[in-house]
Amino acid sequence: MAELNKEATIFITGATGFIGTSLTRQLLADGWRVRGMSRSKPQLPPGYEGDVKELWEHPNFEHVFGDVNDYDSLARGMNGCDYVLSLAGYARNYARDPQVFFRVNVDGMRNVFNAAEKLNVKKIVWVSTIVSFGPTPKGQTCDETLDRITDKYYTEYEESKSIAEKEALQYVKRGLPLVIVNPTRVYGPGQLSEGNAMAALIRDYRRGTGPFLLNYGVNVGNYGYVDDVARGVYLALEQGKFGERYILGGDNASLLELYKLIDKVDGKTHWKLPMYKFIPLLVAHSLKLWARLTGVYPRITPGWVRTFLVDWKYSCDKAKKELGYDPISLEEGLKRTCEWLDRVAAKKRT
Repeated sequence: MAELNKEATIFITGATGFIGTSLTRQLLADGWRVRGMSRSKPQLPPGYEGDVKELWEHPNFEHVFGDVNDYDSLARGMNGCDYVLSLAGYARNYARDPQVFFRVNVDGMRNVFNAAEKLNVKKIVWVSTIVSFGPTPKGQTCDETLDRITDKYYTEYEESKSIAEKEALQYVKRGLPLVIVNPTRVYGPGQLSEGNAMAALIRDYRRGTGPFLLNYGVNVGNYGYVDDVARGVYLALEQGKFGERYILGGDNASLLELYKLIDKVDGKTHWKLPMYKFIPLLVAHSLKLWARLTGVYPRITPGWVRTFLVDWKYSCDKAKKELGYDPISLEEGLKRTCEWLDRVAAKKRT
């Protein structure tokens, strides 16, 4: 594979998002010129704005407004760039019109790839998600070779990204220079948005306002620290092989194990409320109905709850071996996240 030309400009969709902000910072620190596209400027919590302001004012950073569903704005932003990192997507847990997930995650992906083909981009890294592989069989740790064990999708997000990934692999067959990465549950300092729902979960557990152990906390997920995942995207640009997929995450842990690690980091035990699945599902159905009737955005949805009632136990060994991916431990990531949340809370009080 040809060596990257660091004199070239990298085009990033979703540059002001949760992972995109960390990725852009890392690229700029390494001397790249970055053109970042987003629909709007980022909304950041107190204590984090200064870092992003510094990024936006960096001499090698150019921001362009655009939308992956607006082909013309996308092509204008991409024009003249050798490399594309595509992070934009609709990753929320609810939309009044479910077709939004498919317009952004499927149609938007097609626009990115079609523009890249037309403009002869040399390499594209597309950020998909672990949920496109589906849940893992009980007790098994799986990798990129897993075939979905169920035809059922828990959320429109999962379904739309799965459809998009199947299409992405077809683009590879026709010669698109594409690498796919699949982040797991990403957490850490940054925007307290749905893209960083784990940070909100950690915050609420520490406050005692979210102590809920769904299904008694037995189901396993994989957790990736945001700076590690962003670094993985960067490594996929440098080392990733065309047509390959790489899982980017960290340690596997049950929800109960996650909470116990937070207790360890804080040096105290927070209260936990074990509950069987029917209670949160009942609440989620009620909130979704209320959202349809009133437009009030639901904190949780039935699909979101069901996602936490199955296992997503995955290995990042392929990324470690082929890309040099080296994530920190979940305990260390939680320590950094809790310290950051404390700084945010202190900033709000001043």
